[in-house]
Amino acid sequence: MDINWIVVGWIIDMILNGFVWLIIAVLGLSLIDITDKWIRKALKFMLKVDLWIRELVENSLEWILKKNFKILSSVILLIILGVLAQLGIIPKLIT
Repeated sequence: MDINWIVVGWIIDMILNGFVWLIIAVLGLSLIDITDKWIRKALKFMLKVDLWIRELVENSLEWILKKNFKILSSVILLIILGVLAQLGIIPKLIT
């Protein structure tokens, strides 16, 4: 009986690839589990900062409108629109 070394090599290669991918999956899942807490804390912090920034912008715009500062409101609007354009949000809204 002849041994087909190509098939034997293919089987060995499949087994070794399986073990390597198993190790990669275990390491990846453990890394995801460890960083999950950090990600949740970062998302909560981002939510707090986002709400704070929205409140700050809304209050400052209301104050500017009450005081009727047209030049200051124009400059602030220009800055906000410039930031949104740099982030690529305005082109997405247009299209």
